[in-house]
Amino acid sequence: MQIEHRLLTMCMVQDRDKVLLIKRPNERSFPGYLAPGGKVDFPESLIDGAIREVKEETGLDVSNLVFKGIDEYVNPKENVRYMVFNYWTGTFSGELLEDPPEGELVWVPISEALELPMQNWFKERFPLFFESGTFEIQRLWDADLDKQVELKLVKF
Repeated sequence: MQIEHRLLTMCMVQDRDKVLLIKRPNERSFPGYLAPGGKVDFPESLIDGAIREVKEETGLDVSNLVFKGIDEYVNPKENVRYMVFNYWTGTFSGELLEDPPEGELVWVPISEALELPMQNWFKERFPLFFESGTFEIQRLWDADLDKQVELKLVKF
């Protein structure tokens, strides 16, 4: 059996009590507020992919990334596993893009972020960026039902 693995990253950029989120429009996939991230290009490393994605989506140069955990989506029907490697940083330089490609860039108070419209999977993952240690989430997707049917969360 051939199994496809797709590698992605997400990076939470924090400045004091705020984080940088992208307000993705409804006509794009995953509308609502999300942290920057995207596909890891072969053969780049995971961390290089995270740094590149933040630069492309926000204009910021990030460094001193801290690995926070993995969030994976497993679709047994289509033999696909999406693995999202999550990072956090408080170290960045540069200016935000004036016309960002993914949506409006917004500095949001951490205490207010979960009140914003966002994907359920991001809402579940959001607090984990600010906890000590790392996490592993596995979401089992049922393609026939077009929904998540199982969730496993382990914190280390």
